[in-house]
Amino acid sequence: MGDNGRAILVIGGGMAGMTAAIEAAEAGCAVILVEKAPYLGGRVTRTNQYFRKLCPPACGLEIDFRRIKVNPRIKVLAPAEVEKLSGSPGDFEATVKILPRFITEACTLCGACAQACHAEIPDEFNYGLSRTKAAYLPHAMAFPACYVIQRSACPQGCKACVEPCAYGAVDLDQQSERRTYRVAAVVAATGWAPYDAARIENLGYGKYPNVLTNVVMERLAAPDGPTGGKILRPSDAKPPDSVVFVQCAASLKQAGYVRALYPGASITIFYIDIRTPGRLEDFYARIAADDKLELIKGKAAKVEEDSATGDLLVTAEDALQGKLITRRAGLLVLATGIVPQTQSLPPCLPLDEFGFLGAPPGRTGLYAAGCVRRLEEVSASVQDATGAALKALQCVVRSAHHE
Repeated sequence: MGDNGRAILVIGGGMAGMTAAIEAAEAGCAVILVEKAPYLGGRVTRTNQYFRKLCPPACGLEIDFRRIKVNPRIKVLAPAEVEKLSGSPGDFEATVKILPRFITEACTLCGACAQACHAEIPDEFNYGLSRTKAAYLPHAMAFPACYVIQRSACPQGCKACVEPCAYGAVDLDQQSERRTYRVAAVVAATGWAPYDAARIENLGYGKYPNVLTNVVMERLAAPDGPTGGKILRPSDAKPPDSVVFVQCAASLKQAGYVRALYPGASITIFYIDIRTPGRLEDFYARIAADDKLELIKGKAAKVEEDSATGDLLVTAEDALQGKLITRRAGLLVLATGIVPQTQSLPPCLPLDEFGFLGAPPGRTGLYAAGCVRRLEEVSASVQDATGAALKALQCVVRSAHHE
C-alpha cells in the first residue's frame, strides 16, 4: 500500500496524529504528516505527567519519535499547514503550505545561533512564563531535532546568527513553499487548546498573578519547566503554603504534585462533580485520604486579592452545607476546559454542535481522531487514532482495487 502514490494525509502531529501516522506506515502505507508547530508531540510534550499512568511525557514520546525517524514511509512536514483539500475518497488533492524554519537540516543542535542571537521572545512552550532567544530549540526533546528562528522578532537586517554556524545551517532567505499531494484518505488530529480563562471574569485570571490555569501548573511542575519543577507563586517566586483548585477531577493529579513538593501545604478542591470510574476510584481514594486536603462540592463565585500578601480569597458555595465559605490561597489553579482546534482545517470537515470534528455523513475517506473529535485522555486518544488509521487503510485498499 502507498507504493502507487496514494498515501494517507494526517493533519496534526500530537499523540493522536503521530499514532495514526505510525500505525498506517507500519502497515505498509505512505503517510504525509503535517504539523503547524515546528515540533511533534502536541500538548503532551508540555505536561509534567500525563494521565492515567502519571508518567513523564518522555517515556512515550521517545518511542514514537524513534518509530517515525526510522520509518521511510512517513514524511514529516513541520511547521506546515493544509491550505486546501478537495476530491473524493481514494483520490483527494491536498495543498500544503510549508513554513520556513530559517534553519536547514544541516543543523547539529550546537546552539551557536542561539548564543549569537540578540533578540528575545516569550517562550511559547512555557506559555510565556519564561523567555527564549529568537533562534531557539523548542524544547530539549524536540522532533524534528532542529533549531528554528522566529524571524519576525529579529531586528531589521540582523544576521548575527549566520556566521557563528560552522555548518551553514542558517538560511535567513528561506521562503514559504507550497506542495500538492494526492492522497487516498485524510485523518484530522489537530488536538485541543485550553479555554481562555480570562473570559471567566469573576475568577481573576489575568487580573491577579497568582491565579493560574491547569496547563500553566503543568509547566511549573515539570522538571524542564521555567522553575525547574518547583511550583512557585508568580508574584514573588515563593512556595505556596495553600493551594485552591477550582473544578475537574484532573485537579486530583495536580494536588498530588503539590503534596509531593510541599508536605505541609493545605489543599482545597472545589468541584461540581468528580467522576472516577473503575481503576480511577483507587486514585481518587488515595488523594482524598490526605488529611490536609479538603474536597468541597460547590461552585467558586468570587475571587479577590489580598494586596498585602498576594494571596487569593476564594468565596464559594458549599452545596452540601448550604452556605457560602471563603478559603485563602497562596495559589489558585483553574481547571479550564478544552477547545477543539479546527480553525486550520479545510471546511469540508464538518463540526458538531459543540465544535468538535465529525465525519461527513455517509462519506468515507475523511476521519477524525483524538481530542479534535471528542474529549479524551492520552491512552484513549491513542486507541482512537489507531481506529482512524485502520479506517484510512481500508480506504487505501479500496482505492487501489478500483485502479
